[in-house]
Amino acid sequence: MSEPGSESPILLQALRRQPTPRPPVWLMRQAGRYLPEYQAVRRAAGGFLAMARDPALAAEVTLQPVRRFGVDAAILFSDILLPLAAMGMELRFDEGHGPVLPSPLRSAADIEALAVVDPAETMPYVGEALRLTRAGLTPATALLGFCGAPFTLACYAVEGGGSSAHAALRSLMYRETALFEKLMDKLALVVGRHLQYQIASGAQAVVLFDTWAGGLARDDYLRYAAPWSRRALAPVAGLAPRIGFIRDGTHLLDDLVDLGVEGVALDWRTDLPAAIARHGGRVAIQGNMDPSALLCRPDDVLARARALVAAAAGHPGYILSLGHGVPKETDPAAVAAFVQASHEVAPGTVIAQPLRGSTPI
Repeated sequence: MSEPGSESPILLQALRRQPTPRPPVWLMRQAGRYLPEYQAVRRAAGGFLAMARDPALAAEVTLQPVRRFGVDAAILFSDILLPLAAMGMELRFDEGHGPVLPSPLRSAADIEALAVVDPAETMPYVGEALRLTRAGLTPATALLGFCGAPFTLACYAVEGGGSSAHAALRSLMYRETALFEKLMDKLALVVGRHLQYQIASGAQAVVLFDTWAGGLARDDYLRYAAPWSRRALAPVAGLAPRIGFIRDGTHLLDDLVDLGVEGVALDWRTDLPAAIARHGGRVAIQGNMDPSALLCRPDDVLARARALVAAAAGHPGYILSLGHGVPKETDPAAVAAFVQASHEVAPGTVIAQPLRGSTPI
C-alpha cells in the first residue's frame, strides 16, 4: 500500500507523475474468478449480475484482492456493459459464454429506442458499492471506477455479444454512418455521465476501457472511435485522473495519449521502454506483463515482474500492472509474486540495468 506519511495514495501520485518510492501496483480483473473467496461469494449470490447489482457483494469482492495482496488500488467490481442494460437493452451472462445481449441494435428504431439515462437514477447500486468500498479501504489505497469506451459498447450492442470480426458493427459504421454516429453520440453522453457519477460517489481515478478499438486501422480509429472517447472523457477532466486502455492498441498509442488522459495502460505487446521514452514526459505509463505469464511458477512471475520494474528504470509515473486482465486459471500465489516486485522496492534501492527491446512475456 502507499507509504506512511504520503499526502495521497501512491497510485494517484504516480498518475500525477510525481516521484514515488516504488512503483504502485494493481491489476485489471484483480477481483475475479481466480480467487476462491470470489467464487464463494458468486455461488452464494447466484451469478455475476447478481453480485454486480448488489452493493454489499460488489464491495466485498472489490476489497478481496486488497486484503489478500496489498495492491495499491481497488477497482470497482462491475462490468462495462451495465450502462447498456440501464439504457434499455436486455443483458445476461451465460455461464461459459460471457455476456449476451439477445436483442442487438440493428435498425434506426432500435437505436432511437435506446434511452439516454442518468446513472444516479438507473445504476444507483454502482454509487452505493463505491461508497461501501471506500469505507473498507485505508486512505492509502486508491479507489478506481471505470467504464467501457463508446466504440467498445457499440460493438457489443450491435453484435449482441462478443465477436472477432464485428461485421454487423462495421457494416453500420461504413454504410450507415449517420446512424452509427447517432448511436455513438448517445453512448458518449451516457459514458461521460457514468464516469462523473462514479467520481461523485468516491472514485479517485477512472479507467476507460476500449477493448475492441485495437482491431481498427488507425485512420478508422481516428474517424469512428476517438472523437467519442474524447467526448466521454471531457466531463471528468480535472475531477480525477483518467487512464485509457486499448487492447492490442500499440499502433494507436500516440492517439490514446492525444485523448488528453493522465495515464495510459499498455497492451502487453507494446514495448515498455519505448513507450516511456516517447510518452513518459506527458502521461503516466502502466503495464504491461503478458497476463498469460501468471500461469508460470511464482518465482518466474516474480522475475518477470522485476524485469518490468527494471525496464521502467525508476521513471516517475510508472505503474506496475498487466497488459490485460488476470486469467481465471491463475494461481493466487502468482499474483502475490507479481505484487511483491513492487513492494520489495525500497527508497535508495538500485534497480537492475533496464531492459533493452521488448518487455518479457
